[in-house]
Amino acid sequence: MTTIAFIGLGHMGLPMARNLLKAGHELKVFDLVQSAMQELAAEGAQAASSAEAAAKGAQVVISMLPASRHVEGLYLGDKGLLAALEPGTLVLECSTIAPEVARKVHQAAQARGIELLDAPVSGGTAGAAAGTLTFMIGGTATTLEKARPLFGLMGKNILHAGAAGAGQVAKVCNNQVLAVQMIATAEAMAMGVANGLDPSVLAEIMRQSSGGNWTLEKYNPWPGVMEAAPASKGYSGGFMAELMAKDLGLAQEAAQHSGSSTPMGALALQIYRLLLKQGKGKKDFSVVQQLFIE
Repeated sequence: MTTIAFIGLGHMGLPMARNLLKAGHELKVFDLVQSAMQELAAEGAQAASSAEAAAKGAQVVISMLPASRHVEGLYLGDKGLLAALEPGTLVLECSTIAPEVARKVHQAAQARGIELLDAPVSGGTAGAAAGTLTFMIGGTATTLEKARPLFGLMGKNILHAGAAGAGQVAKVCNNQVLAVQMIATAEAMAMGVANGLDPSVLAEIMRQSSGGNWTLEKYNPWPGVMEAAPASKGYSGGFMAELMAKDLGLAQEAAQHSGSSTPMGALALQIYRLLLKQGKGKKDFSVVQQLFIE
């Protein structure tokens, strides 16, 4: 049994932490939302009064936070968590953040003898609950092998992207593709329905044809086509549009850093920013469908 501090119990963090708890590990948790901690405490976790209190005595720290600034605030500085951790502690930082911020945290951890991996995830809330996430990992192969059993309790695909920050680069590349796929699927669905097609029939035709993609397989944005998809639940749950906009912004920063040309990614970012201006940032990112039917 490993003593694990889990910091950040949002839509993704809560089910990830639950899977570790189910596997028999001792879990100390912290989140600003008290109800999230109470939910896990009722299942056997220990709710902590602060991130530092959660991490005290822990062999492993796992964090799942919204953005780069939260990760920097948690780990860096004289009062940051890295300053309080014992050398040899294993840190799995699973948030999606800027690659340069991930490298900065890696460097600070290394200076204190702390082993750290940046390990953003893909698979959504359903994958987090089922323990089938994909982890995209940046850091040393030696540290990854130490962490692999824990990753295996939360996911099924554990992929070493490369050195520090590489996991974050892989994640923003992946989410840029996902956003572009979602937008293309949504506009095609709207066009087909406007021309008299049944949305379920159209979705199946495209799924079985050269236009097939992950969105059509798992996450159709048209309401009623997939019963379990957020689109059929008022676009609730899932991956919020504001987080997709954040990730697309990170992708543009990475493109700027490398001098890459990403016109589709840039357009996708503007489309998602428009959704935020319409007050739909808390809806699932498939709510982009509404831009084409309202």
